[in-house]
Amino acid sequence: MLKDKIAWITGAGSGIGLAGAQALAAAGAIVVMSGRRQETLAREAGKIQAAGGTAEIEPLDVSDAQAVQQAAERIARRHGTIDILVNSAGLNSTRRFWKDAGIDDWNRVMRINLDGTYYCTKAVLPHMRKQKDGVVINISSWAGKHISAIVGPAYTASKHAVVALTADLNMAECANGIRACTICPAEVDTPIMDSRPQPPSAQARAKMLRPEDLGQTILWVAGQPAHVCVNEIIISPTWNRLYLGTGD
Repeated sequence: MLKDKIAWITGAGSGIGLAGAQALAAAGAIVVMSGRRQETLAREAGKIQAAGGTAEIEPLDVSDAQAVQQAAERIARRHGTIDILVNSAGLNSTRRFWKDAGIDDWNRVMRINLDGTYYCTKAVLPHMRKQKDGVVINISSWAGKHISAIVGPAYTASKHAVVALTADLNMAECANGIRACTICPAEVDTPIMDSRPQPPSAQARAKMLRPEDLGQTILWVAGQPAHVCVNEIIISPTWNRLYLGTGD
């Protein structure tokens, strides 16, 4: 079903974005991988190609609206359209709480997590509207549905906003055949854990979701038939520290 579909994935150099690119490529999609680290993207795209998939890279800072628009136009010129967008670029600051975060910390999180999601979505909509078909998958967070004391106000606000933005997108574009899904994972063992003020222990990380769990979730959403919209998925590890009160 995904053979030769054009899938653009942001935050594709590592973690959830990379896992999504790997899963989509394995299913036959042509994946275009974006992120800020060109060398990392090239290395991971090479691994996908070596495994038999088709992968390209578009180095990109998603907080730069003009650069996002230009990247989308280059992808569409090469391939004719963009069928799937996975907005996975995201971050948090080590200085994240009211007591220690500065304005720059707030701006950095909001520019990537929220503005970047909006910019990339805005850039692909003309192509999806034209073909009356398209899937947008936005990676939010458990913190986009539940207030958490461990992530700070900028991350909480940005991820709640991504959930709302996705719902609004479905309302606005369902008549154009465009469907959007917010995926809200609890703790996933990705490099973002290293930015916590107190990074989780190896034992705790071993019980978290794996990036490939989210890759398979992205693949499942993208593979649904055109008449099916999966609006939202909340996913957590069975041993959920956020329930147990042991989150860092």
